[in-house]
Amino acid sequence: MSKIDFGLDSWFEERASDLCGSEYELARVIAVDRERFVVHDGESEIYAVLTRKFVQATESPADFPVVGDWVSIEHHEADDFTSINTVLPRKTLLRRKMAGTEIEFQMLAANIDTALIAQSCHLDFNIRRLERYLVMVNQDRIEPVLLLTKTDLVTPEELTQVIARIRKAGIDHDIITLSNVTGEGLGLVRKRLVAGKTCCLLGSSGAGKTSLMNHIASTSFKTKSVSVSGAGRHTTVRRRLMMLDNGAMLIDMPGVRELGVMSGREGIDERFSDIVALGETCRFNDCGHSNEPGCAILEALASKKLDQDHYTNYLKIKEESESYEKAHAEKLKKGRGSRRPVFSKTKHKKRH
Repeated sequence: MSKIDFGLDSWFEERASDLCGSEYELARVIAVDRERFVVHDGESEIYAVLTRKFVQATESPADFPVVGDWVSIEHHEADDFTSINTVLPRKTLLRRKMAGTEIEFQMLAANIDTALIAQSCHLDFNIRRLERYLVMVNQDRIEPVLLLTKTDLVTPEELTQVIARIRKAGIDHDIITLSNVTGEGLGLVRKRLVAGKTCCLLGSSGAGKTSLMNHIASTSFKTKSVSVSGAGRHTTVRRRLMMLDNGAMLIDMPGVRELGVMSGREGIDERFSDIVALGETCRFNDCGHSNEPGCAILEALASKKLDQDHYTNYLKIKEESESYEKAHAEKLKKGRGSRRPVFSKTKHKKRH
C-alpha cells in the first residue's frame, strides 16, 4: 500500500512542495477524536498530535486537521512522538453550522469525491432535510448520490411516490433504492466505491447507514475500524476513513441531528437552481417576489408549477445563510477569536 492508494496525487504534491519544501513527509488523516489524530503514511497508522506552535498560529477552526486531510508530519524520535506541522489545501470540504450557535461551525471531512446521502423512504423520509444535505455537499461541489433505504418497508407504489416528490422538488441527482434486508441496490452502491476515490456516508440516525456498512464490510470488502486510546481510557472515534479492499475509501459519519446552514450561496443556488432560474425571468431585475407585476415566481406558485413547500424551504435556508453571513461579519469586526482545540501533550507511538 502507498500514499497514492490513499488518494495522493500531483495536485497535493505540488502544494506540499510549495508549503513544506523538500524536507517533508505526507500522511492522510484517517481518524480524529478531539485533539487526537490517527494518520496513515501509506505504510502504517501513526498516532499524531498538534504542536503548540501549530495551535497558537491557527486562527480559525477550518485550519485544523479533519478526517480526509493531507498533512505534513515530523517524527520526533528522541521524545517518541509524531507531530502534524501543516495542513495542505483541500480540494473539497464538508462542514455545517453547529447546533445552537450563530456563527460557530463544525468541520466534518475533507477531500471527498462523492457523498452518499442515505434517507429512509419509510416513515422518516423528509425532503426538506434532504435539501439541506444537498446544500451542504453542493456548497463545495461534492458529487451527491441519494440512497433511498428501507425499500422493503414500503410498497412499489409508495416508493414511486417518494421518488416523484424528489423529482418534483427539482432534485435530479442519481437515486439508488436500497434494502439491507433484501439486498436490493447493494451492488449499485459498491459500483460507486471506486479505487483511489473517497466517499462519505451521510444521513440521519435510523437511515440504515450502519447496516449498509456491515453489508459492504462482510460481503465484498474488508474494513479496518480505527480507535484512539489515550490517558488510560478507550475512546471510539467519531469519524473514520476506512480503506476497502477494492481500493476505495469510505468515511463513515454518525447521524447529524441538526443541519444548520452556513454561508453557502453557491450550494443554495445549485440546490434551488429551478427557483434561481425563475427569478431571472422576472420583469424587474430587483424583483422581491412579493407583489411585483410580472413576477415569474409568483406566477409559478399560482399555477402550481412551483411547489409552495419547496419555495418556502428555499426562503428559510436562504435566510439562515444571510443571518450567518451577518453574524460572522460582526464577529470579525469585533475581533473575537475562534474556538481552538485543547493542546495535548500526550505522546503517541507509531502503529504497525
